[in-house]
Amino acid sequence: MNLRASFGFGLALLLGVAPGAAVAEEENPFAEYRAMFGDDNPAELVEMQGEELWNTPGGPKQVTLAGCDFGLGAGVIAGAYAQLPRYFADTGKVMDLETRLLHCMETLQGMDVSALRKKPYSDQGQPQTELESLSAYIAAQSRGMPVAVPQTHPLERQAFADGAKFFNLRAGPHDFSCATCHSQNGKRIRLQALPQLNTVEGARTSFGTWPAYRIAQGAVRTIEWRMADCARQQRLPGLVHGSKVAIDLITYLGVQANGAEMTAPGLKR
Repeated sequence: MNLRASFGFGLALLLGVAPGAAVAEEENPFAEYRAMFGDDNPAELVEMQGEELWNTPGGPKQVTLAGCDFGLGAGVIAGAYAQLPRYFADTGKVMDLETRLLHCMETLQGMDVSALRKKPYSDQGQPQTELESLSAYIAAQSRGMPVAVPQTHPLERQAFADGAKFFNLRAGPHDFSCATCHSQNGKRIRLQALPQLNTVEGARTSFGTWPAYRIAQGAVRTIEWRMADCARQQRLPGLVHGSKVAIDLITYLGVQANGAEMTAPGLKR
């Protein structure tokens, strides 16, 4: 038995799971681990950091982000995240939360966000980036509200269609696509159940939980991070933050999840 197999066998025994047994979503031992946290999600500390950043004047212009419009009016963040990505007339683009935040930091506060664009996510064990903290705070303001990613503008509909294509596009040295792991029921990687994201039911179980606190990493991760990490596991070139591919994939998942309850920030293994 190789080292990886030995570790998997030991972990299965530790968690009370028969080695090689299929683990349904409701039977996933990590779900029980999440339940142990109850209402205590470490993401709340990151939300508090984001709230402070939101209300603190910053950048050369020394203004807050209160003038940022996420589609519901300047400074309105209640329910805004549940309706992203969406088209913004002032940029002529479909934008998600992270790209819109960077736009507002740049235009409202006069900040140089080149460093954040290059490194939007914190390393394991390091403080959360401003983008991660702000994302957690703003996403939390949509908790309990229904996902309602719009499809009224032609570019929004195009983003959904292109996202579907990217989801099914096989590429890379292993000829993988998103659909390789997320187009069938009952699939898993080790102990991790894989939602079927090309269906309404599957998308609804996942989309509204991001951003999420990753227990294994001790950090809040955004949905763009999730897209980039999936690309990494497919052995694809690094997914550029804020790229059309990233936003189109998020749009594809979000539109299918419409009507689901927002529960972000979630709690992941």
